[in-house]
Amino acid sequence: MRFFKSLLLLVATTLLVGGAAQAEPIKIRNAYVVPVANWAPILEAKKDLAKHWGKSYVMEAVRFQGTPPMITALANNEIEIGNLAYSSFGLAIQNAGIEDLRVISDEFQDGAPGYATNPYFVRADSGINKVEDLKGKVLAVNAIGSGIDIALRAMLKKHGLVDKKDYTVIEAPFPTMAALLKDKKADLVSAVLPFTFSPVFKEIAKPLFTSADAMGRSQFIFWVARKSFIDKHRAAMVDFMEDMIRIERWYLDPKNHAEVAKIASGFLKVPPERFGWLFTKQDYYRDLDGMPDLTALQNNVNTVADLGIFKKFDVKKYSDLSIVEEAVKRLK
Repeated sequence: MRFFKSLLLLVATTLLVGGAAQAEPIKIRNAYVVPVANWAPILEAKKDLAKHWGKSYVMEAVRFQGTPPMITALANNEIEIGNLAYSSFGLAIQNAGIEDLRVISDEFQDGAPGYATNPYFVRADSGINKVEDLKGKVLAVNAIGSGIDIALRAMLKKHGLVDKKDYTVIEAPFPTMAALLKDKKADLVSAVLPFTFSPVFKEIAKPLFTSADAMGRSQFIFWVARKSFIDKHRAAMVDFMEDMIRIERWYLDPKNHAEVAKIASGFLKVPPERFGWLFTKQDYYRDLDGMPDLTALQNNVNTVADLGIFKKFDVKKYSDLSIVEEAVKRLK
């Protein structure tokens, strides 16, 4: 009898341990490049609004220099969500062979009517007044193959300038771009929010063109995940997306702007009053339902393909919007 009681106790203990292990929340590592401009780090700052964080999932924000390095991380399962651009998206699928990559939600859109677009600055005293004047010049982007880089190359191609023949592209972190231009180490630099508002740019620079001039409206950055991960953890992913959209809507609500500015100030170590632009029409467009613009994304992908970076493909084939759709239904 003691033997059977001991056996039952062992089985019960095993089931309890197994159940606890099964209930362990999944880890979702979410990539980003620019604090505040990208969602991941500031989502963590308001996780008190989340209903499922710590229960079905936990999220960790992981920083990268640009979107291309995220491709390797996705291929090696080192992150669960990549924060890719239209340029790195095609490279991930065709060059890295990540065929199960899927677009799952919007991050932000550049050049939406009435909203911000990324400028490319030259020194006001440089004598560079048109794109053709960039021939023989040094141009700075955050990462080769990034959306910023591709928009630059697309604009130059429109004006007859040939990559590697007519200009030189160098890489530099966004926070150093203003100094590069001021010190004349680059003739043109790229800028994204919040670095667009650098006092140095206002003092010595002028915008020569924008991403919208090069690409039109673009689904500039969006979230992707691998189908294998989605299929295995769909329920937790819907929980995650529900929480993310709830938090994003809080940030986008004008009545919360004062607190939002304080959060942004903490990340970038600048006074809160410098964030009057954040989540307004001076900022990029962000969809309240987290829905990406696949039409714009297809146009962007076609432009990159025309540059010979990769072959054209149907972006809908590599999209799964069911997660964000289900999450939005829960919030209504």
